[in-house]
Amino acid sequence: MPFTLTSPCVYQELIRKSRFVAQAAPVSAPEQAQAFILAVSDNTASHNCWAWKIGDRYRFSDDGEPGGTAGRPMLTAIESQDCDGVVVVVTRWFGGIQLGTGGLARAYGGLAAKCLQAGERVERIERIRCRCHCRFADLALLKARLADYETLIESETFDAEGAELVLALPPSAQANLQQLLADITRGHSRLSEAAS
Repeated sequence: MPFTLTSPCVYQELIRKSRFVAQAAPVSAPEQAQAFILAVSDNTASHNCWAWKIGDRYRFSDDGEPGGTAGRPMLTAIESQDCDGVVVVVTRWFGGIQLGTGGLARAYGGLAAKCLQAGERVERIERIRCRCHCRFADLALLKARLADYETLIESETFDAEGAELVLALPPSAQANLQQLLADITRGHSRLSEAAS
């Protein structure tokens, strides 16, 4: 079962006079990963290398280091730590001593792995998105029961009758949640798949 981080974390190390700072964070979309990369990259550093993995999607960058010596080893570290839904940025300030391609790969991959190990991790639950409309009279009861089905509210839009909810739930909970919704609303509301 893959894991993700509960919050951003940082790990730093000095390797042959080069200072490395690894920063990692949980993400659920490529846009979040890119925003984190932009936010933590340091323009005064020699390199800001990064990698992220979200489900089957992934990207990485060597940011000027020799090809294959930074981003790919960092992605390998994410996968070897059994992580998903994470982004890692390793920033390097060159200290004057060349590390060689093997040394760079070990440094970037190792720092990414140590950063992920240092962070607080939680099991990642795959979720699908569904929507439903719930009348005001039934809304509080439905919300109170969502945790029983490991369901999260992604968005809530109110209208004159109640609220349109977009929910994120484990696929295995869909049938049971559908039944709960029917019971609470006396058949007035149903779950429908929401666009990703």
